[in-house]
Amino acid sequence: MARITIATTGNKAGRPLLLRRIPWDWLGVVPFFVVVTAFMFWPAVSIIVQSFLDRQRHFTLQNIIDLSQPFIVSSYLYTIRLSAASAIGGGILGFLMAYAVTIGGLPRGVRSLLLTFSGVASNFAGIPLAFAFIATLGQLGLVTTMLRNIGIHLYPNFSLYSFWGLVITYIYFQTPLMVLIMAPALDGLKREWREAAENLGATPWHYWRYVALPILLPSILGTMVLLFGNAFGAHATAFALTGGGSQASVVTILIAAQLSSDALQNPGMGNALALGMIVIMALTIALYTWLRRMSERWLRS
Repeated sequence: MARITIATTGNKAGRPLLLRRIPWDWLGVVPFFVVVTAFMFWPAVSIIVQSFLDRQRHFTLQNIIDLSQPFIVSSYLYTIRLSAASAIGGGILGFLMAYAVTIGGLPRGVRSLLLTFSGVASNFAGIPLAFAFIATLGQLGLVTTMLRNIGIHLYPNFSLYSFWGLVITYIYFQTPLMVLIMAPALDGLKREWREAAENLGATPWHYWRYVALPILLPSILGTMVLLFGNAFGAHATAFALTGGGSQASVVTILIAAQLSSDALQNPGMGNALALGMIVIMALTIALYTWLRRMSERWLRS
């Protein structure tokens, strides 16, 4: 390993030279720390500071107090419900798909195809995803028109621009992320555990009930928590589907309105809303990290 050696002289008492070795390996992570500082820590600090400033840049607690307004509380609850519903739906579908291509015994080619698709679909969000769903399930969408031709009318009972329409759209990019994370966890289940359970007379149901699911549960819950955070911070998809209308009171849309709208512009309030999101996301990441460590401890044993 290449190292830079810096020699420093001893003190007057005649101490020997002190050698400090600085490994070149640290240079490889310098871009990482620069990006994290520029795009995570600095914006977070800026949001925290500006949450306590009024329009005249004076210190105030009014922005934090205003978070208790009914429409803001309603927006947070709406976003939490949307994130939880899409995380649960995407988590269940993703787990079943991951099980099918790992333990389920589907052909190896299907696994490669699904994992490749999941890698692409998990990043397919925002305006392109909204346009794809409008073209598919919108009022004049392809599937909507096909169903109408056979006598099934989705509208007005269902609307892509409603809460459940957003949930279905979010599940599209939540499910592939669940597949990508759960497939290695399912691969980590050791064959010896199943064989030991079968030797003791356990049925497949008993094996999954008392062995596999308890081992996988921290990983499943941790991934669903990650999906919750993934949906909670989404903005472009909901905005493109609803146009920022009141029918989708998502926190990210409300923040954008406070920061850029001519009628509602209040940077302090926008930053206070963002601070609330930072708190929720921090709790989400902490819970995910704890559950992930529990899962890794089991799978390493």
